[in-house]
Amino acid sequence: MFSRRNRRPKSPELLKAWESLESGDVPGALRQLRAAGEDQPLNEVALVVKRAADTAGFTDLAEAAAGLARDPGEPRALYDFGYACVERGVSYLAVPALREALRHRPDSLGVLRELVSAYEDEGRHHEAMTELARHEDRFTQWPDRYLLVFNAIMAGDLAVARHHHALLDDPQDPQWRAPRDRQSRMLGRAAAVEGTGALDTADLRGWQYVLGGTVLGTVSPFGLDAGMNGRYAWLQDDPALCLRGLTRLRTLLEAAGVRPRSVSLLPDRDSRVLGLAAAEVLGLPAEPFAPGRQNTVVIAYDVNEVAAHDDGPETLQQLVERVPGQVLHEHAGNWTDPPAVTPDSVGLLHQTVVAPWGEQLRQGADGGVERGPADDRPEAEIAASVTAADPGAGDGDGEGSADTDESFTAFVTAVRDTWLDGPRTRLTSAGPVPSSRFR
Repeated sequence: MFSRRNRRPKSPELLKAWESLESGDVPGALRQLRAAGEDQPLNEVALVVKRAADTAGFTDLAEAAAGLARDPGEPRALYDFGYACVERGVSYLAVPALREALRHRPDSLGVLRELVSAYEDEGRHHEAMTELARHEDRFTQWPDRYLLVFNAIMAGDLAVARHHHALLDDPQDPQWRAPRDRQSRMLGRAAAVEGTGALDTADLRGWQYVLGGTVLGTVSPFGLDAGMNGRYAWLQDDPALCLRGLTRLRTLLEAAGVRPRSVSLLPDRDSRVLGLAAAEVLGLPAEPFAPGRQNTVVIAYDVNEVAAHDDGPETLQQLVERVPGQVLHEHAGNWTDPPAVTPDSVGLLHQTVVAPWGEQLRQGADGGVERGPADDRPEAEIAASVTAADPGAGDGDGEGSADTDESFTAFVTAVRDTWLDGPRTRLTSAGPVPSSRFR
Protein backbone atom coordinates (compact mmCIF):
# COMPACT_ATOMS: atom_id res chain seq x y z
CA MET A 1 0.00 0.00 0.00
CA PHE A 2 1.09 3.61 -0.50
CA SER A 3 0.75 6.49 1.87
CA ARG A 4 -0.88 9.75 0.87
CA ARG A 5 1.87 11.58 2.75
CA ASN A 6 4.68 10.41 0.52
CA ARG A 7 2.91 9.55 -2.70
CA ARG A 8 1.90 12.71 -4.49
CA PRO A 9 1.88 13.38 -8.23
CA LYS A 10 4.84 15.32 -9.55
CA SER A 11 3.17 16.75 -12.64
CA PRO A 12 2.13 20.40 -12.06
CA GLU A 13 -1.20 19.78 -13.79
CA LEU A 14 -1.97 16.78 -11.59
CA LEU A 15 -0.85 18.63 -8.47
CA LYS A 16 -3.67 21.11 -9.12
CA ALA A 17 -6.12 18.21 -9.05
CA TRP A 18 -4.51 16.90 -5.88
CA GLU A 19 -4.88 20.30 -4.21
CA SER A 20 -8.57 20.33 -5.14
CA LEU A 21 -8.96 16.99 -3.40
CA GLU A 22 -7.20 18.31 -0.30
CA SER A 23 -9.93 20.93 -0.07
CA GLY A 24 -12.64 18.28 -0.62
CA ASP A 25 -13.50 19.41 -4.17
CA VAL A 26 -13.87 16.13 -6.09
CA PRO A 27 -15.68 17.70 -9.12
CA GLY A 28 -12.95 20.35 -9.33
CA ALA A 29 -10.28 17.64 -9.26
CA LEU A 30 -11.99 15.77 -12.10
CA ARG A 31 -12.14 18.97 -14.15
CA GLN A 32 -8.42 19.45 -13.55
CA LEU A 33 -7.76 15.87 -14.65
CA ARG A 34 -9.63 16.47 -17.90
CA ALA A 35 -7.79 19.75 -18.48
CA ALA A 36 -4.44 18.05 -17.87
CA GLY A 37 -4.80 16.05 -21.09
CA GLU A 38 -3.87 12.48 -21.95
CA ASP A 39 -0.08 12.72 -21.82
CA GLN A 40 0.21 12.60 -18.04
CA PRO A 41 2.03 9.67 -16.36
CA LEU A 42 -0.57 6.99 -15.78
CA ASN A 43 0.72 6.03 -12.34
CA GLU A 44 0.33 9.66 -11.21
CA VAL A 45 -3.13 9.93 -12.73
CA ALA A 46 -4.01 6.77 -10.82
CA LEU A 47 -2.84 8.32 -7.53
CA VAL A 48 -5.22 11.23 -8.00
CA VAL A 49 -8.09 9.02 -9.14
CA LYS A 50 -7.65 6.68 -6.17
CA ARG A 51 -7.91 9.56 -3.72
CA ALA A 52 -10.96 10.96 -5.55
CA ALA A 53 -12.61 7.52 -5.62
CA ASP A 54 -11.92 6.99 -1.90
CA THR A 55 -13.55 10.33 -1.14
CA ALA A 56 -16.59 9.49 -3.31
CA GLY A 57 -16.90 5.96 -1.92
CA PHE A 58 -16.27 4.26 -5.29
CA THR A 59 -14.48 1.15 -4.01
CA ASP A 60 -14.19 -0.53 -7.43
CA LEU A 61 -12.50 2.50 -8.98
CA ALA A 62 -10.27 3.03 -5.95
CA GLU A 63 -9.03 -0.57 -6.11
CA ALA A 64 -8.41 -0.39 -9.86
CA ALA A 65 -6.54 2.92 -9.48
CA ALA A 66 -4.40 1.47 -6.67
CA GLY A 67 -3.47 -1.45 -8.92
CA LEU A 68 -2.46 0.87 -11.75
CA ALA A 69 -0.44 3.10 -9.39
CA ARG A 70 1.52 0.04 -8.26
CA ASP A 71 2.17 -1.34 -11.73
CA PRO A 72 1.38 1.10 -14.57
CA GLY A 73 2.84 -1.18 -17.24
CA GLU A 74 0.77 -4.26 -16.43
CA PRO A 75 -1.93 -4.85 -19.10
CA ARG A 76 -4.52 -6.22 -16.65
CA ALA A 77 -4.10 -3.23 -14.35
CA LEU A 78 -4.47 -0.88 -17.31
CA TYR A 79 -7.64 -2.63 -18.47
CA ASP A 80 -9.19 -2.80 -15.00
CA PHE A 81 -8.58 0.91 -14.47
CA GLY A 82 -10.05 1.79 -17.87
CA TYR A 83 -13.08 -0.43 -17.31
CA ALA A 84 -13.78 1.09 -13.89
CA CYS A 85 -13.47 4.62 -15.28
CA VAL A 86 -15.99 3.85 -18.03
CA GLU A 87 -18.38 2.31 -15.49
CA ARG A 88 -18.11 5.38 -13.24
CA GLY A 89 -18.73 7.88 -16.04
CA VAL A 90 -15.21 9.29 -16.41
CA SER A 91 -14.38 7.75 -19.77
CA TYR A 92 -11.87 10.48 -20.62
CA LEU A 93 -9.64 8.98 -17.92
CA ALA A 94 -10.10 5.50 -19.38
CA VAL A 95 -8.85 6.30 -22.89
CA PRO A 96 -5.06 6.57 -22.25
CA ALA A 97 -5.02 3.45 -20.06
CA LEU A 98 -7.03 1.36 -22.51
CA ARG A 99 -4.93 2.55 -25.45
CA GLU A 100 -1.83 1.42 -23.59
CA ALA A 101 -3.47 -1.90 -22.68
CA LEU A 102 -4.30 -2.47 -26.35
CA ARG A 103 -0.69 -1.68 -27.33
CA HIS A 104 0.41 -4.49 -25.00
CA ARG A 105 -2.41 -6.85 -26.08
CA PRO A 106 -3.21 -5.96 -29.71
CA ASP A 107 -5.16 -9.21 -30.25
CA SER A 108 -7.56 -8.62 -27.36
CA LEU A 109 -11.03 -7.82 -28.69
CA GLY A 110 -12.18 -7.21 -25.12
CA VAL A 111 -9.71 -4.36 -24.68
CA LEU A 112 -10.55 -3.00 -28.14
CA ARG A 113 -14.27 -2.93 -27.39
CA GLU A 114 -13.77 -1.22 -24.04
CA LEU A 115 -11.60 1.43 -25.71
CA VAL A 116 -14.29 1.94 -28.35
CA SER A 117 -16.87 2.30 -25.58
CA ALA A 118 -14.75 4.99 -23.91
CA TYR A 119 -14.33 6.85 -27.21
CA GLU A 120 -18.09 6.69 -27.81
CA ASP A 121 -18.85 8.08 -24.35
CA GLU A 122 -16.60 11.02 -25.16
CA GLY A 123 -18.12 11.60 -28.61
CA ARG A 124 -14.79 10.69 -30.25
CA HIS A 125 -16.35 8.61 -32.97
CA HIS A 126 -13.71 9.14 -35.62
CA GLU A 127 -11.06 7.67 -33.30
CA ALA A 128 -13.35 4.74 -32.49
CA MET A 129 -13.95 4.14 -36.19
CA THR A 130 -10.22 4.30 -36.97
CA GLU A 131 -9.30 1.92 -34.15
CA LEU A 132 -11.90 -0.63 -35.24
CA ALA A 133 -10.77 -0.43 -38.87
CA ARG A 134 -7.19 -1.14 -37.77
CA HIS A 135 -8.35 -4.46 -36.33
CA GLU A 136 -10.63 -5.54 -39.17
CA ASP A 137 -8.57 -8.65 -39.87
CA ARG A 138 -9.48 -10.11 -36.49
CA PHE A 139 -12.77 -8.60 -35.36
CA THR A 140 -16.22 -10.19 -35.52
CA GLN A 141 -19.24 -9.07 -37.54
CA TRP A 142 -21.33 -8.57 -34.39
CA PRO A 143 -20.55 -6.39 -32.58
CA ASP A 144 -17.30 -5.12 -34.12
CA ARG A 145 -18.26 -4.39 -37.73
CA TYR A 146 -21.61 -3.08 -36.51
CA LEU A 147 -19.73 -0.73 -34.14
CA LEU A 148 -17.54 0.39 -37.03
CA VAL A 149 -20.63 1.33 -39.05
CA PHE A 150 -22.21 3.08 -36.07
CA ASN A 151 -19.14 5.16 -35.30
CA ALA A 152 -18.62 6.00 -38.98
CA ILE A 153 -22.16 7.41 -39.11
CA MET A 154 -21.62 9.35 -35.88
CA ALA A 155 -18.35 10.69 -37.27
CA GLY A 156 -20.08 11.80 -40.46
CA ASP A 157 -18.22 9.38 -42.76
CA LEU A 158 -21.08 7.88 -44.76
CA ALA A 159 -18.80 6.28 -47.35
CA VAL A 160 -17.12 4.10 -44.70
CA ALA A 161 -20.47 3.42 -43.03
CA ARG A 162 -22.12 2.23 -46.23
CA HIS A 163 -19.15 0.09 -47.23
CA HIS A 164 -19.10 -1.84 -43.96
CA HIS A 165 -22.87 -1.96 -43.59
CA ALA A 166 -23.01 -3.80 -46.93
CA LEU A 167 -20.54 -6.37 -45.55
CA LEU A 168 -22.58 -7.14 -42.43
CA ASP A 169 -24.16 -10.58 -42.29
CA ASP A 170 -27.63 -11.00 -40.82
CA PRO A 171 -27.11 -11.41 -37.06
CA GLN A 172 -27.71 -14.87 -35.69
CA ASP A 173 -28.16 -13.53 -32.17
CA PRO A 174 -31.61 -11.91 -31.84
CA GLN A 175 -30.21 -9.14 -29.61
CA TRP A 176 -28.54 -7.53 -32.65
CA ARG A 177 -31.58 -7.43 -34.93
CA ALA A 178 -33.07 -4.24 -33.48
CA PRO A 179 -29.70 -2.38 -33.63
CA ARG A 180 -29.21 -3.63 -37.20
CA ASP A 181 -32.64 -2.32 -38.21
CA ARG A 182 -32.00 1.01 -36.49
CA GLN A 183 -28.72 1.37 -38.34
CA SER A 184 -30.39 0.61 -41.66
CA ARG A 185 -32.96 3.32 -40.96
CA MET A 186 -30.19 5.82 -40.18
CA LEU A 187 -28.57 5.16 -43.55
CA GLY A 188 -31.97 5.40 -45.25
CA ARG A 189 -32.53 8.80 -43.66
CA ALA A 190 -29.08 9.90 -44.78
CA ALA A 191 -29.98 9.07 -48.37
CA ALA A 192 -33.15 11.17 -48.05
CA VAL A 193 -31.27 14.13 -46.57
CA GLU A 194 -28.36 14.22 -49.01
CA GLY A 195 -30.35 16.01 -51.68
CA THR A 196 -31.30 18.83 -49.31
CA GLY A 197 -28.00 19.85 -47.76
CA ALA A 198 -24.31 19.24 -47.45
CA LEU A 199 -24.43 16.78 -44.53
CA ASP A 200 -21.16 18.32 -43.42
CA THR A 201 -20.01 19.35 -39.96
CA ALA A 202 -22.25 22.44 -40.08
CA ASP A 203 -25.48 20.75 -41.25
CA LEU A 204 -27.19 20.51 -37.87
CA ARG A 205 -30.73 19.92 -39.15
CA GLY A 206 -29.55 17.22 -41.56
CA TRP A 207 -27.56 15.25 -39.00
CA GLN A 208 -30.19 15.63 -36.29
CA TYR A 209 -32.56 13.86 -38.65
CA VAL A 210 -30.10 11.17 -39.74
CA LEU A 211 -29.15 10.19 -36.21
CA GLY A 212 -32.51 10.15 -34.46
CA GLY A 213 -35.24 10.81 -37.01
CA THR A 214 -35.89 14.17 -35.35
CA VAL A 215 -36.81 17.16 -37.50
CA LEU A 216 -35.20 20.28 -36.04
CA GLY A 217 -37.62 23.19 -36.37
CA THR A 218 -35.36 26.20 -35.86
CA VAL A 219 -31.63 26.83 -36.04
CA SER A 220 -30.12 29.32 -33.63
CA PRO A 221 -29.03 32.60 -35.30
CA PHE A 222 -26.47 33.18 -32.52
CA GLY A 223 -22.94 32.05 -31.83
CA LEU A 224 -21.72 30.75 -35.17
CA ASP A 225 -18.32 32.31 -34.54
CA ALA A 226 -18.40 30.90 -31.01
CA GLY A 227 -18.77 27.39 -32.40
CA MET A 228 -22.43 26.79 -31.57
CA ASN A 229 -23.38 25.72 -35.13
CA GLY A 230 -27.11 26.25 -34.71
CA ARG A 231 -27.47 25.20 -31.08
CA TYR A 232 -28.17 27.50 -28.14
CA ALA A 233 -25.97 27.49 -25.04
CA TRP A 234 -27.81 29.29 -22.22
CA LEU A 235 -31.25 30.40 -23.41
CA GLN A 236 -33.78 32.64 -21.72
CA ASP A 237 -36.71 31.51 -23.83
CA ASP A 238 -39.55 33.76 -25.01
CA PRO A 239 -43.09 33.27 -26.42
CA ALA A 240 -41.99 34.13 -29.96
CA LEU A 241 -39.52 31.22 -30.04
CA CYS A 242 -42.20 28.88 -28.71
CA LEU A 243 -44.64 29.99 -31.38
CA ARG A 244 -42.03 29.73 -34.12
CA GLY A 245 -41.37 26.14 -33.11
CA LEU A 246 -45.09 25.38 -33.22
CA THR A 247 -45.58 26.95 -36.65
CA ARG A 248 -42.67 24.84 -37.93
CA LEU A 249 -44.36 21.79 -36.43
CA ARG A 250 -47.54 22.69 -38.34
CA THR A 251 -45.53 22.96 -41.57
CA LEU A 252 -43.93 19.59 -40.89
CA LEU A 253 -47.27 17.85 -40.29
CA GLU A 254 -48.77 19.35 -43.45
CA ALA A 255 -45.76 18.47 -45.64
CA ALA A 256 -45.66 14.92 -44.31
CA GLY A 257 -49.37 14.40 -44.77
CA VAL A 258 -49.84 13.63 -41.08
CA ARG A 259 -53.30 14.67 -39.84
CA PRO A 260 -53.66 14.32 -36.07
CA ARG A 261 -57.03 14.57 -34.42
CA SER A 262 -55.90 15.93 -31.04
CA VAL A 263 -53.10 17.42 -28.95
CA SER A 264 -52.07 15.35 -25.92
CA LEU A 265 -51.01 17.27 -22.80
CA LEU A 266 -48.18 15.82 -20.70
CA PRO A 267 -48.37 16.14 -16.90
CA ASP A 268 -45.77 18.87 -16.17
CA ARG A 269 -46.83 22.54 -16.16
CA ASP A 270 -44.42 23.70 -18.88
CA SER A 271 -45.69 21.04 -21.27
CA ARG A 272 -49.32 21.77 -20.48
CA VAL A 273 -48.85 25.49 -21.24
CA LEU A 274 -47.13 24.74 -24.54
CA GLY A 275 -49.67 22.03 -25.37
CA LEU A 276 -52.57 24.46 -24.99
CA ALA A 277 -50.78 26.87 -27.33
CA ALA A 278 -50.15 24.02 -29.79
CA ALA A 279 -53.83 23.10 -29.80
CA GLU A 280 -54.66 26.66 -30.84
CA VAL A 281 -51.96 26.78 -33.55
CA LEU A 282 -52.95 23.40 -34.97
CA GLY A 283 -56.68 23.91 -34.59
CA LEU A 284 -57.13 20.72 -32.56
CA PRO A 285 -58.76 19.80 -29.24
CA ALA A 286 -56.44 19.33 -26.25
CA GLU A 287 -56.79 16.42 -23.83
CA PRO A 288 -54.59 14.82 -21.16
CA PHE A 289 -52.05 12.30 -22.45
CA ALA A 290 -53.29 8.73 -22.58
CA PRO A 291 -51.03 5.82 -23.60
CA GLY A 292 -52.06 4.13 -26.80
CA ARG A 293 -54.02 7.07 -28.20
CA GLN A 294 -53.55 7.18 -31.98
CA ASN A 295 -53.42 10.16 -34.34
CA THR A 296 -52.34 12.70 -31.75
CA VAL A 297 -49.51 15.19 -31.24
CA VAL A 298 -47.89 14.81 -27.82
CA ILE A 299 -46.40 18.14 -26.74
CA ALA A 300 -43.42 18.44 -24.36
CA TYR A 301 -41.69 21.67 -23.48
CA ASP A 302 -38.53 19.81 -22.37
CA VAL A 303 -38.61 16.01 -22.21
CA ASN A 304 -36.05 15.99 -19.39
CA GLU A 305 -38.45 18.09 -17.32
CA VAL A 306 -41.25 15.64 -18.08
CA ALA A 307 -39.04 12.91 -16.61
CA ALA A 308 -38.74 14.91 -13.36
CA HIS A 309 -42.53 14.88 -12.84
CA ASP A 310 -44.04 12.26 -10.52
CA ASP A 311 -45.64 10.42 -13.46
CA GLY A 312 -42.84 11.29 -15.85
CA PRO A 313 -40.74 8.08 -16.02
CA GLU A 314 -43.82 5.92 -16.64
CA THR A 315 -45.12 8.38 -19.24
CA LEU A 316 -41.82 8.44 -21.11
CA GLN A 317 -41.63 4.65 -21.12
CA GLN A 318 -45.02 4.64 -22.86
CA LEU A 319 -43.63 6.97 -25.55
CA VAL A 320 -40.59 4.88 -26.56
CA GLU A 321 -42.61 2.64 -28.86
CA ARG A 322 -44.53 4.82 -31.32
CA VAL A 323 -48.29 4.42 -31.56
CA PRO A 324 -49.72 4.73 -35.14
CA GLY A 325 -50.34 8.36 -35.99
CA GLN A 326 -48.68 9.60 -32.79
CA VAL A 327 -46.10 12.43 -33.06
CA LEU A 328 -43.92 13.58 -30.16
CA HIS A 329 -42.92 17.24 -30.35
CA GLU A 330 -40.44 18.77 -27.90
CA HIS A 331 -39.85 22.49 -27.87
CA ALA A 332 -36.48 22.74 -26.08
CA GLY A 333 -34.22 19.72 -26.55
CA ASN A 334 -31.13 19.39 -24.38
CA TRP A 335 -28.29 18.36 -26.68
CA THR A 336 -25.68 17.87 -23.92
CA ASP A 337 -28.01 15.67 -21.86
CA PRO A 338 -30.20 13.90 -24.43
CA PRO A 339 -33.58 12.78 -23.09
CA ALA A 340 -34.52 9.16 -22.56
CA VAL A 341 -37.02 9.43 -25.42
CA THR A 342 -35.97 11.00 -28.72
CA PRO A 343 -38.72 13.26 -30.12
CA ASP A 344 -39.98 13.20 -33.69
CA SER A 345 -39.84 16.99 -33.85
CA VAL A 346 -37.88 19.50 -31.76
CA GLY A 347 -38.21 23.26 -31.83
CA LEU A 348 -34.63 24.11 -30.84
CA LEU A 349 -31.54 22.64 -29.19
CA HIS A 350 -30.03 24.09 -26.01
CA GLN A 351 -27.69 23.32 -23.13
CA THR A 352 -29.59 25.27 -20.46
CA VAL A 353 -33.03 26.86 -20.86
CA VAL A 354 -35.43 28.95 -18.77
CA ALA A 355 -39.05 28.80 -19.94
CA PRO A 356 -40.71 32.12 -20.83
CA TRP A 357 -43.00 31.76 -17.82
CA GLY A 358 -40.23 30.54 -15.51
CA GLU A 359 -37.97 32.43 -13.11
CA GLN A 360 -36.20 34.53 -15.71
CA LEU A 361 -33.28 36.85 -15.03
CA ARG A 362 -33.97 40.57 -15.01
CA GLN A 363 -32.34 43.83 -13.98
CA GLY A 364 -32.97 44.65 -10.32
CA ALA A 365 -33.64 48.01 -8.74
CA ASP A 366 -29.95 48.37 -7.83
CA GLY A 367 -28.88 47.80 -11.43
CA GLY A 368 -27.73 44.25 -10.75
CA VAL A 369 -29.15 41.01 -12.12
CA GLU A 370 -31.77 39.11 -10.16
CA ARG A 371 -34.10 36.18 -10.77
CA GLY A 372 -37.71 37.25 -11.14
CA PRO A 373 -40.74 35.27 -9.98
CA ALA A 374 -42.34 32.62 -12.17
CA ASP A 375 -45.51 33.57 -14.02
CA ASP A 376 -48.31 32.14 -11.91
CA ARG A 377 -51.17 33.04 -14.23
CA PRO A 378 -53.51 30.23 -15.34
CA GLU A 379 -52.00 27.96 -17.97
CA ALA A 380 -54.55 28.91 -20.63
CA GLU A 381 -53.78 32.60 -20.14
CA ILE A 382 -50.03 32.04 -20.55
CA ALA A 383 -50.70 29.87 -23.63
CA ALA A 384 -52.70 32.75 -25.14
CA SER A 385 -49.64 35.01 -24.77
CA VAL A 386 -47.66 32.45 -26.78
CA THR A 387 -50.12 32.33 -29.65
CA ALA A 388 -50.33 36.15 -29.67
CA ALA A 389 -46.55 36.52 -30.13
CA ASP A 390 -44.75 37.37 -33.37
CA PRO A 391 -43.21 34.11 -34.66
CA GLY A 392 -40.86 35.83 -37.09
CA ALA A 393 -37.19 34.88 -36.87
CA GLY A 394 -34.97 37.27 -34.93
CA ASP A 395 -31.89 38.86 -36.42
CA GLY A 396 -29.50 37.06 -34.10
CA ASP A 397 -25.95 38.33 -33.97
CA GLY A 398 -25.52 38.59 -37.74
CA GLU A 399 -23.30 35.51 -37.90
CA GLY A 400 -25.93 32.76 -38.04
CA SER A 401 -27.05 31.03 -41.21
CA ALA A 402 -30.37 31.82 -42.90
CA ASP A 403 -33.17 29.53 -41.72
CA THR A 404 -36.01 30.41 -44.04
CA ASP A 405 -39.47 28.91 -44.14
CA GLU A 406 -38.76 27.90 -47.75
CA SER A 407 -35.62 25.93 -46.86
CA PHE A 408 -37.41 24.22 -43.96
CA THR A 409 -40.35 23.24 -46.15
CA ALA A 410 -37.99 21.85 -48.79
CA PHE A 411 -36.24 19.76 -46.13
CA VAL A 412 -39.37 18.23 -44.63
CA THR A 413 -40.79 17.51 -48.09
CA ALA A 414 -37.62 15.58 -48.94
CA VAL A 415 -37.64 13.47 -45.78
CA ARG A 416 -41.38 12.86 -45.38
CA ASP A 417 -41.22 9.23 -46.55
CA THR A 418 -38.59 8.28 -43.94
CA TRP A 419 -40.04 10.22 -40.99
CA LEU A 420 -41.72 8.38 -38.10
CA ASP A 421 -40.00 5.12 -38.97
CA GLY A 422 -38.89 3.53 -35.72
CA PRO A 423 -38.82 3.52 -31.91
CA ARG A 424 -37.80 6.70 -30.12
CA THR A 425 -34.67 5.30 -28.49
CA ARG A 426 -32.27 7.67 -26.76
CA LEU A 427 -29.55 9.40 -28.75
CA THR A 428 -26.14 8.69 -27.24
CA SER A 429 -24.12 11.33 -29.10
CA ALA A 430 -24.42 14.80 -30.58
CA GLY A 431 -23.00 13.41 -33.82
CA PRO A 432 -20.71 15.02 -36.40
CA VAL A 433 -21.73 18.65 -35.81
CA PRO A 434 -19.58 20.09 -33.00
CA SER A 435 -20.68 22.83 -30.63
CA SER A 436 -19.02 24.66 -27.77
CA ARG A 437 -20.09 23.46 -24.34
CA PHE A 438 -20.45 25.67 -21.31
CA ARG A 439 -20.08 23.87 -17.99
